[in-house]
This record gives sequence, C-alpha cells and structure tokens, in this order.
Amino acid sequence: MQETDRKTDLRTRLIAAAEAEILEKGLLGLKARDVTQRAGCALGAIYNAVADLDELVMRVNSRTLERLGDALAPASAAGSPEAVTLALADAYAVFALENRRLWSALFEHRLPEGAAMPDWHRQEHEVLIARIGAPLQNLRPDLPVEEIHLRVRTLFGAVHGVVHLALQGRLVGVPEPLLRQEVAALVGALVLGAKVARAGAMQGGDAPR
Repeated sequence: MQETDRKTDLRTRLIAAAEAEILEKGLLGLKARDVTQRAGCALGAIYNAVADLDELVMRVNSRTLERLGDALAPASAAGSPEAVTLALADAYAVFALENRRLWSALFEHRLPEGAAMPDWHRQEHEVLIARIGAPLQNLRPDLPVEEIHLRVRTLFGAVHGVVHLALQGRLVGVPEPLLRQEVAALVGALVLGAKVARAGAMQGGDAPR
C-alpha cells in the first residue's frame, strides 16, 4: 500500500472511531487515546492523519452535516415555500432527536482561542444555511439578498434554540414529546409574519420588514 493510501486509510479509521466514541460518550467524553485504541493504531499516529483532535472532530462533524443535509433534502418536495419551510424545520428537529450526540457535537465543539475555522468546514455550514434559505427567499422576494441571509440565520437560530433547550432538558425547554408540534407552531407563526410583511411591501404599505 502506498504512503498516501495508508494515510487515507488511517484517517478514515480514525474518523469512524471518533464518531463511534462521540455516539457512545458525547463530545465531552472524547479522548485521543480511546479513539486510537478503537482505530487500532498508536496514539501518536493520529498526527499522521490529521493536524490534531480538533480537526478530527471537524471531520466527524462534516459527516454529520452531510447526513443532516440528506435528511433535509426531501423537504424541498413539500410544495409551497411555506410548506417547505415547515418541512425543513420538522426534519431538523427529527434529526436532532434521532442523532442527539452527533448533532450536539456540531455546536459544542470549540476551536482554541485565536484559531479560525478552516474554509472547507465553513463552506459545509454555508451549504446547510443555503438549503434553509431557498424557501425563505421565495417567501420574501422583496428583500435584498443581504437581509435574506440575515433572516435565514434568525430563523435557524430560533428553531435551533427550541430544539437545543428541549434536548438539554432545560426547565424552560418544551417537553421532547411536544417538540415537533412546538417547532411547527413557531415556524408557522414566522411564516405567517413573512407573508404579511411581503403583502405589505407589495402594496407599498408600512408593514414591518
């Protein structure tokens, strides 16, 4: 086996091992020694495949983002922009419920102070945001692109916050059995507000943007 093939194989095994460790113990329980032991390699071998444990977590998160994208994809066939937005939010909540430790790792992971997220990983997050933004752009075609991007992040933050608090079991969070129902209620209200604002804009009124 050539050197590049060995490195690729090692990295693949390490990513799979790190993912399995996160599934079992959560991100906070992830340790390099456990990962390399599961992958069947020496502790120092991890640095032959990735820069450090942070990159390994980002590689796992890349796989999670890909799966999340696959889970959201069917929502695009829901019909109207309103229906697609509701379907996307529901699919997001379901994915979090079914993959809570991997989903949590997407947001729990923090790079060391002063370290910048690599462009390849930032772009993966942007692809997810773009998928969410497509129906919102159809809901508010009157808004400039910059405002659409901001509203997409606001919408995502609202849904994510509800999901996060519920899965964390916080006192202010909604009970898990009611999570999908409440996400639908939240997004339904936001969609209705967007429709009212669009109607006002089209009529030249002073409806809030």
